[in-house]
Amino acid sequence: MKGAGKTPGRSSADEAATRKRGRSLAALGYIQPQTYEELRAVLSSGTVHFPKRLRQVAIFLWQHPSDVALGTIAQVAAQAGVQPSTLVRFAQIFGYAGFSDFQGLFKDHVKGSWPEGRGEQRTEAEPNLHFLHGMVGASQASLGRIESGFDVESFEKMVALLAAADLIYVIGSKRAFPVTTYLSLTLSQQGVRNVLIDNVGSTAIDQIGCIGRQDAVLAVSFSPYNSITPDLVAVAHERKARIVTITDSTFSPLIALSDSWLEVVESDFAGFRSLAASLAVGMALVQGVAAKRGT
Repeated sequence: MKGAGKTPGRSSADEAATRKRGRSLAALGYIQPQTYEELRAVLSSGTVHFPKRLRQVAIFLWQHPSDVALGTIAQVAAQAGVQPSTLVRFAQIFGYAGFSDFQGLFKDHVKGSWPEGRGEQRTEAEPNLHFLHGMVGASQASLGRIESGFDVESFEKMVALLAAADLIYVIGSKRAFPVTTYLSLTLSQQGVRNVLIDNVGSTAIDQIGCIGRQDAVLAVSFSPYNSITPDLVAVAHERKARIVTITDSTFSPLIALSDSWLEVVESDFAGFRSLAASLAVGMALVQGVAAKRGT
């Protein structure tokens, strides 16, 4: 993106207003983002440092562009766990007068992307079936997102790093733990030596204590990133182990520690998030490592 410059013909009052409204953005040398892709480029640049609430907004916008495009400011604020005024403040940082103008980036992004028939409501006599269909839809959306924007280069680098390791440490906690447990199991079934860091008896630090530069870490972490995983990965990083990560946004604290990473954003339904895409990507990594070692 190009740096912001003075626009000929603008009054000093207009320039002052623009500087006040977009000071944080202009100071970083960015023009006002005109598309969702440009906004993501700014957010992923690592040059914007938000306070806690605005960072919470940034993570939500990154992961749920469709919800942002289709919701009212009150709905988006409730889903993001902030006040509507925080959304307005976030939009103003990027040079927009308010949230409705800023929301246009997301509306343009999702326009025309809905498959035929999407949005039709299904009525079920049994509430449990309604929830089942909702979770199936969330899983399908997660898997579809992987198909439409998969980073093949990062994936292949992750496979190579894991295949070259003497021992793979598999790290994930809370919602990520079911994923890492299954990946550890399947690595073992493929004859790939690995250690699952399960933190039984609060022994996670001890479990990773023998990691060295010939080893690698496969870490899985999802927002809100409030687990022990970043601390464990930091230990591995200090000991020069190679680190690959599956996470759900550029704001993950694991990215700065990783040699390679993949973004996997899971959709949710009624407050429950799918794990379908994370498992699919993880299983593809396992297969790739086993195949590479086999050759």
